[in-house]
Amino acid sequence: QVQLVESGGGLVQAGGSLRLSCVASGSIFSINAMDWYRQAPGKEREYVAQIARDGSANYADSVKGRFAISRDNVKNTVYLQMNSLKPEDTAVYYCNADTIGMYYWGKGTRVTVSS
Repeated sequence: QVQLVESGGGLVQAGGSLRLSCVASGSIFSINAMDWYRQAPGKEREYVAQIARDGSANYADSVKGRFAISRDNVKNTVYLQMNSLKPEDTAVYYCNADTIGMYYWGKGTRVTVSS
């Protein structure tokens, strides 16, 4: 079992920045990759970014160049630095842990970007 707790969401003006955090606990040794997803009102949940066990990162085209995913292994925390935010980034952001055969989700943190 892996438990995930996100934080750092809030209200920000377009062009601003936020840093989301996701703290993992439990069987963290089993985690192969950590992802961020988001779900905007009335839309499907969509992939945002991933950081793999080897530290390599991947991003959705919509956030490439604006968002950066990183991790602190000592704190068991994954971060999502979001810069140059746009109103279309408004969503609930979820942390996901990819283990062998199982995916775990946090409860999400809400990000609202005003125009």
